[in-house]
Amino acid sequence: MPPESLRCKECKTTYPLDARYVCERCFGPLEVAYPSRLGRDPAELRRRIQAGPHSLWRYSDFLPVKAPPRGVLSAGWTPLLRADRLAEELGVDEIWIKNDAANPTHSFKDRVVSVALARARELGFQTVACASTGNLANAVAAHAAAAGLESYVFVPHDLEEQKILATGVYGTNLVAVRGNYDDVNRLCTELAGEHDWAFVNINMRPYYSEGSKTLAFETAEQLGFELPDRVVCPIASGSLFTKIARGFEEWLEIGLLQGELPTFHGAQATGCSPVASAFEAGQDFCRPVKPDTIAKSLAIGNPADGPYALDLARRTQGTIESVTDEEIRQGIKLLARTTGIFTETAGGVTVAVLAKLAARGEIDPADRVVAYITGEGLKTLDCVRGTFETWQIEPTLESFQQASERVVAVA
Repeated sequence: MPPESLRCKECKTTYPLDARYVCERCFGPLEVAYPSRLGRDPAELRRRIQAGPHSLWRYSDFLPVKAPPRGVLSAGWTPLLRADRLAEELGVDEIWIKNDAANPTHSFKDRVVSVALARARELGFQTVACASTGNLANAVAAHAAAAGLESYVFVPHDLEEQKILATGVYGTNLVAVRGNYDDVNRLCTELAGEHDWAFVNINMRPYYSEGSKTLAFETAEQLGFELPDRVVCPIASGSLFTKIARGFEEWLEIGLLQGELPTFHGAQATGCSPVASAFEAGQDFCRPVKPDTIAKSLAIGNPADGPYALDLARRTQGTIESVTDEEIRQGIKLLARTTGIFTETAGGVTVAVLAKLAARGEIDPADRVVAYITGEGLKTLDCVRGTFETWQIEPTLESFQQASERVVAVA
């Protein structure tokens, strides 16, 4: 169903469906408002969904744009995998891993970029841009290339090399800014006022953020149109965390799902944990911090949706936790050796928080838990350097036997 307006999340003032992101009245964030879907037949909606393409566009009825023409990159419909070995190790009966590293540029950002670029094209933009900590840079460069649009990608100067290489290869205008993500974002906000460009996470943000809802839709559909009991999800700006909840809420409101909203647990790195710190302090606002963590994709020191993330965790009786860089590395290894999934540092944050919750007994053994893995480990290779050893041997049976005996002795 087509959207009817943009609406301020704070004062509810409405605006046309154009490229804007902040309320002129109270400076609150804008979101897409839809006509009421109450009264629509849930069985009919389910049939429409299941007959759709194996991509996020099977949920077009719940998105603010029409599906784009054929030939653009397809995103979504990524695996939801039951992780029995991980669950056994953590003492939980049922853990599912939603592996969004299976997207075209290997992160969940393909979802939000797909929706933002579709809307940008509807509005007539010829140039797209973004401020990014890495994954969004990859996605904007790739999707713009596939769509034949010019792109500008702005990133912090110290971004992981793997993400730089996986962005520049698409022929984008790649700009490294001497500063952290918050510095990059401020610059891009100024540029958005000077150039007729679609900045996917600035002036296109209301549409962009809607793409994250599809993670909830897919999770529920892949569980047989059922809800998980708990969700563990990384927090950077807080948009992904809150939009997954909004996706579940939309389907609850119209009867596609039954039950209550899951308990939401947010995950941050200790070196950039303004939302976790506010949660622990009982505050409803986040104090900006200067990031210092290996989890660069979560390194947003002034999270735009932090207050909404705090509200979500509290009203679902959840938590927002932080973990150290060493715990992040251990989380990456834990997921890899129990599931065969190699995640980037943001996924290590998620798994480390999941392990912490399980160790404290905060997860009922009977709960169905879904953990969201948002990016591929090949993007952050340096963080696992030195976490394992390689046997070096001569090409002889005797050399192998001696090496294996040494390893057994150490173990």
